[in-house]
Amino acid sequence: MTTDLSQYDATLLPGADVLKRQRYAIVVADWNSEITFALAQGAIDTFVKHGVPEDHISVLHVPGTVELTYAAAKLMGNFTGAPVAPRLDAIVVIGCVIQGDTPHFDYVCQSVTQGVAMLNARGEVPVVFSVLTTLDKQQALDRAGGRLGNKGVEGAVTAIRMANL
Repeated sequence: MTTDLSQYDATLLPGADVLKRQRYAIVVADWNSEITFALAQGAIDTFVKHGVPEDHISVLHVPGTVELTYAAAKLMGNFTGAPVAPRLDAIVVIGCVIQGDTPHFDYVCQSVTQGVAMLNARGEVPVVFSVLTTLDKQQALDRAGGRLGNKGVEGAVTAIRMANL
């Protein structure tokens, strides 16, 4: 049985008249790109589907999942006082960490989770955590457009809802 976990109630989202004025950023890790790029495309497609103009969606690539926090903070202007992009309504960070035989998995997951939580606690711009943390590659593929949907879609929907609280 296939269950698409990416189903959502579109009536909870604002209309295209609101979304056409909003700006979003997606920060995507290049590590495990087969998975992360599919997640990013799911997020882009969802933003556009609901009325966000493509030129209001910025995509920034970083080497790996640990770097997501720095890039999100940089987009918010936390280092220079001025954002590198026009004022954003929300940021989606996308990564994929697959457990291996060493504790590296734990360190990466802990780092990005704490970093995103810290940015959200500041309350400047919602930063949506769309990082897969899976036991194997198949679990990640199942969540990147496979039998369990696309977690990038969920990230975009969450970003829209958080930007419009």
